[in-house]
Amino acid sequence: MTLKQLQYVVTVAETGNITEAAKRLFLAQPSLTSSIRELEKEYGISIFSRSNKGIELTPEGEEFLGYARQVIEQTDLIEERYTGKSSGKQRFFVSSQHYSFAVEAFVRLLREYGGERYEFHMRETQTYEIIEDVAKLRSEIGVLYRNRFNETVISKTIRDNGLVFTPLFTAKPHVFIGRDNPLAAKDVIELADLAPYPRLSYEQGSHNSFYFSEEILSTIDSDRELVVCDRATLFNLLIGLNGYTICSGVISEELNGPNIIAKPLAVDDYMEIGYILPAAIRPSTLTANYIRYLEESVR
Repeated sequence: MTLKQLQYVVTVAETGNITEAAKRLFLAQPSLTSSIRELEKEYGISIFSRSNKGIELTPEGEEFLGYARQVIEQTDLIEERYTGKSSGKQRFFVSSQHYSFAVEAFVRLLREYGGERYEFHMRETQTYEIIEDVAKLRSEIGVLYRNRFNETVISKTIRDNGLVFTPLFTAKPHVFIGRDNPLAAKDVIELADLAPYPRLSYEQGSHNSFYFSEEILSTIDSDRELVVCDRATLFNLLIGLNGYTICSGVISEELNGPNIIAKPLAVDDYMEIGYILPAAIRPSTLTANYIRYLEESVR
């Protein structure tokens, strides 16, 4: 294995096309194909699957790509430290549940460390995918919560994937509603108050278990259920349909506007929100700074 071979894999994955990757790398297409096949043979894996439709990463290729990016990132840091030259784009990948403070920290990191050339990914995604992204090194860090209901399952899944969970803060349950919702006049909302209104939650895909739900108290029946995939849609429905969602109560008016408010929910529960990292890999400089901004955002 050589550093160039790792760079070839990353470039092919980015372009999704051998011909385009060869042009970008100033290589003949047969040479690029041969080099990647040698790498696959060396480790006994298939990094890419090839068909008439093009080229795609295999599951083991996705895992290999995560390690390749880590190696290249560390090499870039050595190059910059001892020559003063930046060798390419800054790259950083985050997977998170739908938290405005995680986006706020991401924005601060990008402004401070993005530089002139960068590729930053902020993936607000499903709970199980967050764990899988970090385990397979598709993301450097993941942000999610656990509580007394899901802690056993979430903690075991994190542990089984070679990850560690570090708490950021513990929040009391709140309800997100539109500013004009009739419940907005209340100082504290009771569970019974919510019965007439639609409950919104985030789609969890094939791992649609209560334990992987992004919202606490998901086992309580609701006559009106709305399931969405993104935060903008959820907020629009909160306003347009007087819906609600149960959450941590942490919200950024700067990022999300003034029309969504948080009200305390009168239940005996909590949300321990934190981040997950690979246990065996030292966090990169960007990851360490992102954690610092997370801590400052929730403070």
